[in-house]
Amino acid sequence: MKKRLVMVAMGALLALGLFGIVGCSGGNGGDGGSSSNGDAAKATSPSGEVSVYSREDGSGTRGAFIELFGIEEKDANGEKVDMTTPTAAITNSTSVMMTSVAGDANGIGYISLGSLNDTVKAVKIDGAEATTANVKSGDYKIARPFNIVTKDGLSDVAQDFVDFIMSADGQKVVGDEKYIPVDESAKAYTASGKSGKVVIAGSSSVTPVMEKLAEAYKALNPNVTIEVNQSDSTTGVNMATEGTCDIGMASRELKDSEKSSVKATVIAQDGIAVVVNKDASVDELTSDQVKAIYTGEVTTWEEALA
Repeated sequence: MKKRLVMVAMGALLALGLFGIVGCSGGNGGDGGSSSNGDAAKATSPSGEVSVYSREDGSGTRGAFIELFGIEEKDANGEKVDMTTPTAAITNSTSVMMTSVAGDANGIGYISLGSLNDTVKAVKIDGAEATTANVKSGDYKIARPFNIVTKDGLSDVAQDFVDFIMSADGQKVVGDEKYIPVDESAKAYTASGKSGKVVIAGSSSVTPVMEKLAEAYKALNPNVTIEVNQSDSTTGVNMATEGTCDIGMASRELKDSEKSSVKATVIAQDGIAVVVNKDASVDELTSDQVKAIYTGEVTTWEEALA
């Protein structure tokens, strides 16, 4: 069967539909609010065919997800093969993934933990809740690095921005955005007065925190323009390699074939949250259950939860 492509337009339509539903109900999110008729939303058991949502080829989140859950396996030649079921609907960004699962009672997907909001529900994996504290402690093991990818010979202004990211000021932004800083003892940053332009491209998972980092940096160095272009990790690595951007963003480790041209610097750690519809009664899955769903070994919720 061909993969079903979930286009951005579809995501936008679903988002509008969800906005209308939430707007009319008066909201009943995780802050304890209630609907206009006073009845709290009731959890419902998903049933029938599981709606599996995955990310596009080249996505760093997909690459990390299939590796961490054992969905990527070696074939007879020792080559790594992605065993994601061909019936999975393919979403091309974190936001479309969340919109798709939020609008599908039988849906399951995965996103950056730092991007999690109350439109979907993150399930526990092997008994551990998907929280930054649990990622930091090692209790929640579904985690990966956020990397910036660069070549030798960065411009002065691009290097200054990298210095800001790795400073105490930049790492504070990382923490404030619900990601895990990699250097809590970093030194403070001093505004450099630089001017110029920095072009950044790549991972849609890294983009939100990168935009916040760019905003904080520009507040200190107003003569610098920073352009952040969202795509996927592989595109970010390729653009950095080709020199069409100064800094690539990748939410995965570099492949061996990429290491000869560029280097990766970890700027944050992030968990990957497995998400279901927020009204679903499913609160916890094991790693084996997630793998069985994503490889197509089981195709219904009844099988998955048996």
